[in-house]
Amino acid sequence: MREPKIIISGGGTGGHIFPAVAIANALREALPDAQILFVGAEGKMEMERVPKAEYDIVGLPIRGFQRSKPVTLPITLFKLLKSLRMARKLLKKENPAVVVGVGGYASAAVLHQAAKMKIPTLIQEQNSYPGITNKLLANKAKKICVAYDNMERFFPKEKLFFLGNPIRQDLLDKNIDKVEAFKYYGLDSTKKTVLVVGGSLGARTLNESLKRNLDFLGKQNFQIIWQSGAYYYEQLKGQINDTCPSNVHLFKFLDRMDWAYSVADIVVSRAGALTISELSVLGKSTILVPSPNVTEDHQTKNAMALVKKEATILVKDEDAEQNLVPKVIQLMKAEERRKQLATQILYFAKPNAANDIANEVIKLMK
Repeated sequence: MREPKIIISGGGTGGHIFPAVAIANALREALPDAQILFVGAEGKMEMERVPKAEYDIVGLPIRGFQRSKPVTLPITLFKLLKSLRMARKLLKKENPAVVVGVGGYASAAVLHQAAKMKIPTLIQEQNSYPGITNKLLANKAKKICVAYDNMERFFPKEKLFFLGNPIRQDLLDKNIDKVEAFKYYGLDSTKKTVLVVGGSLGARTLNESLKRNLDFLGKQNFQIIWQSGAYYYEQLKGQINDTCPSNVHLFKFLDRMDWAYSVADIVVSRAGALTISELSVLGKSTILVPSPNVTEDHQTKNAMALVKKEATILVKDEDAEQNLVPKVIQLMKAEERRKQLATQILYFAKPNAANDIANEVIKLMK
């Protein structure tokens, strides 16, 4: 029997790449002899991240249409047609048992051609509001794995599997030493802690909201881990160096997110799909400030899915500088409300998502 071949396609952002790699890892564990090949878009971050995860990847020249630059339409169409031809040639050569799409430009070409060639396809949709690529591919897909309920609004109900988004496995460690975690971040273990995370690059709105309220925060009897992101750190450090209260701890990035999460009584964050999945599995009380700068405003839709279950507090980006810090202080004083949020968010917790999705892939192979 020949070694099974699986192609995983998509990328463009970490939100697509991380689930793809996690699914690949789960498949590799279940099927040690399987050959797993990634297909991404040239120049996108998957071309760097996937090889670091020790998987081979092929790049397609495909790219998205820039509405603000209609003059680029001819070259975009040319690259799309070229990518479709390349995808078909690759599929003929590799003859995979299954093709998995995680969203992003590359998955559009590969899954479209795979469906035409009668190769079974599976879509993994991370968000509560799917991107146009996955909506177009859904009718031909055999299975669609989602992280939110009520997705039959967008996809055929009979194809849906509510399995969640894969999260970083180190976050699931039950033996975290909280004493060591408090010490690592220079915190007082007797005080409540707020964790504010804006992603690796940072979130301007979250940073401005804290910066404008430092005096107010300095008077509170809790402490803050403030992850500003690499893009904003040096400027912020220079601006608040002499005025930052002792209970506010500014970091460029957090290299031990497991420890940061473990000490947090409240987490303030953007509303990316994978971040929400992590917070759900960990059962954290959250305040979400969705980014308005994403396709289809999907972060707001992600957050609203939690709001409907009374599983988070939503603060609009435009209101954050005025309302975010008061909401944090109000929630810190309301222990029962924090417990309610922490309990309700567990509805979205799917700690075994990567293995569950891998199992559905394997079923398609059979």
